[in-house]
Amino acid sequence: MTEVTFHFNAPDKTGYACRLLRKAVGTGAKVVVTGDSALLRELDTALWTFSPLEFVPHCLGSGSPPAVLAASPVVLSESARSAPHQQVLVNLGSSVPEGFERFERLIEVVTVDEEERQQGRRRWKHYADRGYAITRHDLAAREAS
Repeated sequence: MTEVTFHFNAPDKTGYACRLLRKAVGTGAKVVVTGDSALLRELDTALWTFSPLEFVPHCLGSGSPPAVLAASPVVLSESARSAPHQQVLVNLGSSVPEGFERFERLIEVVTVDEEERQQGRRRWKHYADRGYAITRHDLAAREAS
């Protein structure tokens, strides 16, 4: 069964995702990131520029050749259904990603925005109603300590 983790109170979704992906790639994980196309384009740009001495290898799921998709440790895709990897799924979107149950691990990132928090609560309820054990990481509490 997919391990579901919520990362709450992210001050900046794109910046947090960049750091999370850098850490995941550093451990050798294969990651698919889902979200709307505008957010994925913003993340694509941020991954090229957020750290001048480190590069997080990634590609866009749409339009990339199959060999590039298979070789990229991070794939940015609007849908998890056709993802080449099934290890870690990071959801930056507002809804439950279709096909999440194929992944070993799902990480939901929720910012401090009230509308996003409400959407996150709906996703939490969706997973909980289906019997998934959910781990919670409060990023605000981590920053305070």
